[in-house]
Amino acid sequence: MSRKVVIAHGAATDVGQVRKVNEDSHVAEPPVFVVADGMGGHDGGDIASEMVIQEFAKLGGTHYVSESGSQAMVEALQAAQDRIVAFALEQRSRGASDYQSGTTCAAALIADGGSSPLWILLNVGDSRIYRYFDGTLSQLSRDHSLVQELVDSGQITPEQAEHHPERNVVTRALGGMAPAVPDIFQVTLPVGARLMLCSDGVSGMISDAEIADILAAEETDARDTAEKLVAAAVEAGGRDNATAIVVDVMGLTEENPYDSEQQRVSMEQKLGVLP
Repeated sequence: MSRKVVIAHGAATDVGQVRKVNEDSHVAEPPVFVVADGMGGHDGGDIASEMVIQEFAKLGGTHYVSESGSQAMVEALQAAQDRIVAFALEQRSRGASDYQSGTTCAAALIADGGSSPLWILLNVGDSRIYRYFDGTLSQLSRDHSLVQELVDSGQITPEQAEHHPERNVVTRALGGMAPAVPDIFQVTLPVGARLMLCSDGVSGMISDAEIADILAAEETDARDTAEKLVAAAVEAGGRDNATAIVVDVMGLTEENPYDSEQQRVSMEQKLGVLP
């Protein structure tokens, strides 16, 4: 008998105090949750991020197991990449020779893991996925950015990375001619855990300690928590668009694959499980 996760979720977004257009896009359509950050300064960043969301939104309302869930996410990402590249080529063919568009992607999908639900996570770029549980905040995704590479090589510290002049330079994104190579991995989340996906307009404006403090407020529901994260980022300067999705793991329920006890007994007798 499989176990189904019971969740509550909420999302918020804000254009911020500097930019005129919100190039972030998001979707929260169980079992899929996605934040995409259109690359600032590029033409059509909002179009690119919306294309990502449109492709991943097609996964909403569908049951997945581990293998099918991972495949569906990779296919959605590739479909978005193909659309973004095709749109850019079309714009250039019409005379916009320097047209560029790009976006990040951070995604989570709930899949049936049998004894416990699996969370399939995917990211490209510097939009992040965090887990908060039992008083501890963990960054589950790894930034695809220049400063992350400098941190990994020991050239700068994580603290220096927060203020590095090239902290917004990403090393992977959708929209370029090179393949959009994601990190994709699976985790289990215990009851009481919070999953948070955000654009760097949140994680780049408030510290991990501030994020943890906001997520720690158990009396605040997922939607209000997402709104507080975005509001804090805007209040801290709002130099970029800010988007956050919060998903709370509320519990687990037993999911009986049979419509009735009579059906279960009949099937198990046919299989030889029961006399």
